[in-house]
Amino acid sequence: MSQEMIPKHEPTGWRKVPAGHAPLNREKVAELLAKEWERFSATTKGSGQHNKVSANSLPMGVTSSFQHWDPYPISVTRAKGAYVTDVDGRKLLDLSMGFGAMLVGHLNPHVVRKVKRALNKTGTLFVTPSPTATLGAEKMKRRFGLDMVRFTNSGTESTMYVIRIARAVTGKKGVIKIEGGYHGGYDPLQVSVKPSLDKIGPADNPTPYIPAEVEAGEIHVVPYNDLAALERKLEQTASSVACLMMEPVIENLSIILPDEGYLKGVRELCDRYGVALIFDEVKTGLTAGVAGAAKKIGVEPDLIALAKSIGGGLPVAAFGGKQKYMDAVVDGRMAHYGTYNGNPLVMAAWDAVDEIATDEALDRAEATNFYTLQKLDEIINEYQLPAHTVGFGVKGAMIWSPNAVRNYRDFKTTDFEVAELSWLWGINRGIITPPGLDEQWLVSFSHTRKDMDKLIESTRELAKALRR
Repeated sequence: MSQEMIPKHEPTGWRKVPAGHAPLNREKVAELLAKEWERFSATTKGSGQHNKVSANSLPMGVTSSFQHWDPYPISVTRAKGAYVTDVDGRKLLDLSMGFGAMLVGHLNPHVVRKVKRALNKTGTLFVTPSPTATLGAEKMKRRFGLDMVRFTNSGTESTMYVIRIARAVTGKKGVIKIEGGYHGGYDPLQVSVKPSLDKIGPADNPTPYIPAEVEAGEIHVVPYNDLAALERKLEQTASSVACLMMEPVIENLSIILPDEGYLKGVRELCDRYGVALIFDEVKTGLTAGVAGAAKKIGVEPDLIALAKSIGGGLPVAAFGGKQKYMDAVVDGRMAHYGTYNGNPLVMAAWDAVDEIATDEALDRAEATNFYTLQKLDEIINEYQLPAHTVGFGVKGAMIWSPNAVRNYRDFKTTDFEVAELSWLWGINRGIITPPGLDEQWLVSFSHTRKDMDKLIESTRELAKALRR
């Protein structure tokens, strides 16, 4: 599809594709990348040594495989506000911010006060009903427009339980997911997570890729932003499919915005075929807006999974939705357990975040994000870079492709070598972004325009080096 024919994106998001670009010198890219890796090795010896020690007890030396990259990741000793300090003593601007979990900033004073109060006066764990959990649930219901909610400890737990609820209510077992998307560690959702293109068939009718270690059950895969493909799949499978699981805005493949009207069409198709619509808002959540991406875009799912941004750095997660579905927990069709669910410490953190994450605070952070995107657009145009910007809420990304990315196959056309260079260039200049080359930055409540200017100037330096 030519760029002129690309449908308009969801208007609450940001995407600017350049009118023109010039190809990069591949030898120059390789030369810069080699130099930056040399610089990285010379300035991060402490992280390298720590990784060697850590690998004796932790596989790959990390607590989550997401944290690892070759030859070794940066090891951090402390964080405050918008900055972290690594084992080599370097102070780095943190634009990863816990993959979005640190929306309110590291060691936010209000979160710290609330959690300290719980530690000193309330307790850490009751494993009984408590007013703290009740108050937390009431606040979450009001904010996200949910009939009922239950707390969990991670995004994986939340996405697992919403699928179980959908199965319990519909009496069906099958799941449809979006090609390329990641939704945590639950087996059905491990299918076709960033698969190799040679293993997944045609773009309009993808073949599910199932890793050897995964017991997937009945799972189907469809491309994002393709209502026709979704309808064909529903026509074929609706009699056995319980739910469609999706990120309303894909944020595990950089940022991919829905086409204007796409999610409304998804909602209509799910209603027509009797399939539960589940939104995974683990990564969007409050980073999308005061009531999440669903409310911002104006499409209501049947069930929603939440985590990361709601916890202020503590492991708070939740799932909730319409009474029709949550009644499955009430009447026992779907049992939900968890010793640490809604414990006083995490409820204190959520209470603080709920008070901090106002319309005004989120509007300010979003304005800073859009300021950053606009400045990067100017650099892209000035240096004719084969790249474009995309943003949603307080998150943004610079994608190294001159063409709009609307689905996983588009995403795979990204120039990942330059993406690696861009990420490494930032690391070596005191700016840390997620290591996956497909993640986005987060403008937290602690980030200022002056902080984001560091990213802007670093990008300008890279552009100059690429065109030198």
